[in-house]
Amino acid sequence: MAFIDYVPEDEVPEADRVPDHDNILRIHGVHSRTMRQHFDLYRELMYSRGPLSREQREMIAVVVSAANECHY
Repeated sequence: MAFIDYVPEDEVPEADRVPDHDNILRIHGVHSRTMRQHFDLYRELMYSRGPLSREQREMIAVVVSAANECHY
């Protein structure tokens, strides 16, 4: 759990807002450009063409999250 206060969505510049319904990336709102960059990196890694299927990428993400004891 982050100990940095979330910035309200309406205080994030519109160009930097991302669809983050689970508030996973919202912690980046204190420096909103990184929020957009993080989201773009995630989309590239998880959805672009590559040697792993989307399902394999998700499985890896679940294992890493569990190893890091991430509640998401």
